[in-house]
Amino acid sequence: MDSDGRYEQRVEWAVVDTLIGPLLLAATREGLVTVVFHATDEVRDKALERLASRLGSEPVEEPGSPLLAEAIRQFEAYFAGERHSFELPLDWSLISGFNREVLRELATTVPFGTVVGYGDLAGRVGQPGAAQAVGMAMGANPLPVVVPCHRVVESGGGIGGFGGGLETKRRLLALEGVLPEPLF
Repeated sequence: MDSDGRYEQRVEWAVVDTLIGPLLLAATREGLVTVVFHATDEVRDKALERLASRLGSEPVEEPGSPLLAEAIRQFEAYFAGERHSFELPLDWSLISGFNREVLRELATTVPFGTVVGYGDLAGRVGQPGAAQAVGMAMGANPLPVVVPCHRVVESGGGIGGFGGGLETKRRLLALEGVLPEPLF
């Protein structure tokens, strides 16, 4: 407990190397709280600073903690093509409101190897005209890959934007068999 009698939020983190580059994984007691693409030292340090300010606790490197060890195992299996979904507790505290509603819908109704349009996803949460807001929710997703925002595409066949970069989105969609493997 801290000096005010509140329980401190323990935040643990690790970096895992994947076929789309290093990913920062961070977890609280509640579950996985964030996944950050391109986790070079500089990106990792900035992400950890943001987490510390948002959650009020200095993140600690703990790749061997039970939750992070299991998350790393599941990420490795996913990227090896051996796992099609993640079974991890999630901490949704970094996102709220419409964005959380859309991301939860995505996480529970768009399985591996499928895609959904921004507008279709908006309709599923009762906001059929909110395709652009769905795009904003995807950009705010603190748990990419686990909450598969890479599976949300444009209705006209374009792959849409992606916070991890379009090449990363293409590689994830290729891994899931939605797109052909990049030629180079």
